[in-house]
Amino acid sequence: MELRQLRVFEAVLRHGTVTDAAIALGLAPSSVSQQIRVLESALGVSLFMRGAKGMAPTPAGLRLHGWARSLLDTAEEAVRDVRAERPRLRLGALETLAGSHVPAVLGRLAERRPDVEVEVHSDRARDGLFADVAAGRLDAALLLDAGGDVGGLGFPVPPGPLAFLDLDPVPLDLVAAPAHALAGRAGLSPADLDGERLLVNVPQCSFRMAADRVLGAGPERVMAGGVSVMRAWAEHGLGIALLPRFAVAAGLRAGTLTRLDLPVPDLSLRLVWREDRETLPGLRDVLYAAVAPA
Repeated sequence: MELRQLRVFEAVLRHGTVTDAAIALGLAPSSVSQQIRVLESALGVSLFMRGAKGMAPTPAGLRLHGWARSLLDTAEEAVRDVRAERPRLRLGALETLAGSHVPAVLGRLAERRPDVEVEVHSDRARDGLFADVAAGRLDAALLLDAGGDVGGLGFPVPPGPLAFLDLDPVPLDLVAAPAHALAGRAGLSPADLDGERLLVNVPQCSFRMAADRVLGAGPERVMAGGVSVMRAWAEHGLGIALLPRFAVAAGLRAGTLTRLDLPVPDLSLRLVWREDRETLPGLRDVLYAAVAPA
């Protein structure tokens, strides 16, 4: 096997067709097809099932995937080491967190591992982060979660061994306009919200998942949009919203929002990575350097 063949193999696996892989790699489709045939010949197995809709990996292709990523990562680390380049961490983050929490994480990393170069890639979708972590395009990703396992908040988790660290709590507040009927009432329970208009985003939204867990099915879901839209609608009396404290703090201070007296558990700022990548030199130490001081 040659590294160039493994890069082509991974590209075809990621994009699903020879043409799309060729575009991504800047190669001719015939060259991509040839590299795959040579790799299959060297291994003595078929790596893909060819069909009208593209290339699907065979069981052997799926087994090679983990090895290919590991070998490519090791080769990349070897090149960086020989060139005496700084270690690099490719970190993904939800766009929601890019401005609120990523700077603090980068600050901790810079303080504890000033030798590490960090590349940050933001994504609006959790699925995109998981795909990049699984494919090795990211070393780790920052997302919001709850519970003792990845996906405890209720979102699907891709197959494969995942490791994680919880870095910081992310408090949530149930907010409404100051004139709301429930404003000022003490000791609210989820039952008190039955029939209320709950402003939400798409079902995959972390804050909507948290609301589903805490508030149950009683409130009427009203599709609003992202965090800024939900906050603005709540300020105008169009409903209540469960939002991160960092997003509503200014409105609470200004008096355009009020916090409803219903206990809400924190979410966790969770750093997730592929467990089998911990063998890369120094990666585990770098990831643990992002943890908040005790």
